Amino acid sequence: MAGLVPQAASAQRSPDPLEKARAEARHQADAQRAATDDSIIPDSQFQQALPPIDPALTQALAPIESIDAIPAPPPPLPATRTSAAGAPTPASAATAPAAIDPALTQPLPPLAGFDVEPPAATQAEVADTVPEVRYSVQIDGLQAVGLEGRFRALSDLEQGHGKGANGAVISARAREDEALGLRLLRSEGYYDGVVSSRVEPVTGQPGRATATISVVPGTRYTLGTIAIDGPDTIPPGLVREALVLRTGDPIVAPAIEAAEGAVALRLPQQGYPFVKVGEHDIVLDDGTHQGDYTLPVDPGPRSSFGTYSTKGKLAFDARHVGVLARFKPGELYDERQVNDLREALVATDLFDSVAIEPQRTGQIAADGTEMVDLVVTQNAGKPRRLAATAGYSTGQGIRVDASWTHRNLFPPEGSLAFTVTAGTQEQGATATFRRADAGRRDKTVLLSLSAHRQDFQAYKALTLGLSGRISLDSTPIWQKKWTWAYGFEILGTRENAYQPALGKRDYQNYAIGGVNGQLGFDSTDNLLNPTRGFRALIRLSPETEQTRGSNYRYIRGQIDGSAYYSLSKSLVLAGRVRAASIAGAPRDAIAPSRRLYSGGGGSVRGYGFQELGPRDPGNDPIGGRSLVEAAAELRYRFGDYGIVPFIDVGQAYASTAPQFTDLRYGAGIGGRYYTNFGPLRLDVATPIGRRKGEPKVAIYISIGQAF
Repeated sequence: MAGLVPQAASAQRSPDPLEKARAEARHQADAQRAATDDSIIPDSQFQQALPPIDPALTQALAPIESIDAIPAPPPPLPATRTSAAGAPTPASAATAPAAIDPALTQPLPPLAGFDVEPPAATQAEVADTVPEVRYSVQIDGLQAVGLEGRFRALSDLEQGHGKGANGAVISARAREDEALGLRLLRSEGYYDGVVSSRVEPVTGQPGRATATISVVPGTRYTLGTIAIDGPDTIPPGLVREALVLRTGDPIVAPAIEAAEGAVALRLPQQGYPFVKVGEHDIVLDDGTHQGDYTLPVDPGPRSSFGTYSTKGKLAFDARHVGVLARFKPGELYDERQVNDLREALVATDLFDSVAIEPQRTGQIAADGTEMVDLVVTQNAGKPRRLAATAGYSTGQGIRVDASWTHRNLFPPEGSLAFTVTAGTQEQGATATFRRADAGRRDKTVLLSLSAHRQDFQAYKALTLGLSGRISLDSTPIWQKKWTWAYGFEILGTRENAYQPALGKRDYQNYAIGGVNGQLGFDSTDNLLNPTRGFRALIRLSPETEQTRGSNYRYIRGQIDGSAYYSLSKSLVLAGRVRAASIAGAPRDAIAPSRRLYSGGGGSVRGYGFQELGPRDPGNDPIGGRSLVEAAAELRYRFGDYGIVPFIDVGQAYASTAPQFTDLRYGAGIGGRYYTNFGPLRLDVATPIGRRKGEPKVAIYISIGQAF
């Protein structure tokens, strides 16, 4: 039996061919190393020095199914203690249970009661705080291509204001600026540009660093061939004409986007409201540094205006929408006309919001265009409005007007307004019916009933009046070359003025009726703030007057003209003239409120309201039958502000024709604040050759230029 054991062991450890090959390889390696360096221990010697391996580790593993479950460990024995006699005793018998802390049985306090304030930092922690790193930014290579300003405006490094928590933060900002630099280069056509960054400490200055962005722009790419992919237009080439790109132009992203936007803008102005501009494609050639550009454009059907429809919360119907339009059905579609209609709808002041959308009909007109209907979506606003205005001028004092208006009491656009005037020299009330856009855009029908009390230096008056007017007016949206108006006026007035026959002031009653008309021409570039062009206006008003049993007929006429010339972008020279006359009745027979006066904010500045002209023995103005005025201004604007030095001249005369004698001058300076609805005006003036009783300084505050 003893002799079988080694034999069996030898059978179990038969040589493995793989192990045999490995041993031979190790032996050869040992021989080579021994030949080159005798100091190295051979692997065979190293293996012999290792402890033997347990033979069980070389046995094959048993199948997993045959492995028995590992038995659970036996429960621990109860703890024991040795008694004084030396016999073991159970722990439960040897010791009593430990007492439980009562605090552990108490409920936890509410979460809101916990103190969440962090502990104060210790002096050691404060001492270990790392200070911020200060850094400066240096940009190399962008100034030459004109991009340094834009880069600095967007730079993360610049946004850090030269401070960083540590060097890693500054380096991260520099890497972001690398990407920014590449984007800017490519937006300007430098597709081969290279941007690098580095952050270096400043020698001898702890806590300071320099962040450098280095840029090599490379060669700028230009446009090669330019192609439009899509159907052509009528007339041909409208897309290419609107796409203002030329071969050889630099490939600049903003310029290309603007050119593509021009296509989307201009084609709807030329009969193509449904144009679709696709995404462009640019194929770059790094050999020629050119990019071939292709833009897909589908112009859609060539269209003309059709009819109107409206939906939503309506202020008026589709028929009145057509009244506001400045185009007729059948005309070639033009988006500018649609935008003008939208602005006119907004200007009615009847909507919270309003939108216009073209809608295809599929109907083909005789000229081959497709008829397009306009769908107007209305959202009517609140029709009632409270408003107030205030002003002041020397001679007229303070004046405040408050009004209540129902803007659409009589649709379409029929309003009723009540206005109350309170001032130091004028009080009154007015009821006004106004029909805007009456059968024609900007045509207005006005009917007004008023009662006023006036207390001026020239006269005092209690007046009840009824007036009517039909006019075609200019507006900021549609400023017209020609305007006109005609109407009537009926007045009953009791006025206190100087009576030559009595040699004193006395009250006198007047009944006045008349018709009036005016015609205007305007070639200026702006209704409220003109900078070039001229204006002219003629007014005529035949009137009849009944007073103290006598009847008088006369005609009032006035001519106004003004001109504007731009000396530079910010400097405008403006001038005006005015002449007026009353013919057909003696001056003293005409009601004082209908006579002609000069002086004041819209006349000759530096003098009080109605102050110039003939005077009575008490040196109070009594008005005349003619006047002449002129003014010149030099308007200098800087941003939203302006300075206006000016000089005015004028006089009123008792005669029917102006005499051009005893002309009075006023000079001053004004300030302007320009808003989107017109300039706010403050003028300060003084008389030249001031006489007794005339003001030293006159002040005028209003909206709009003086003329």
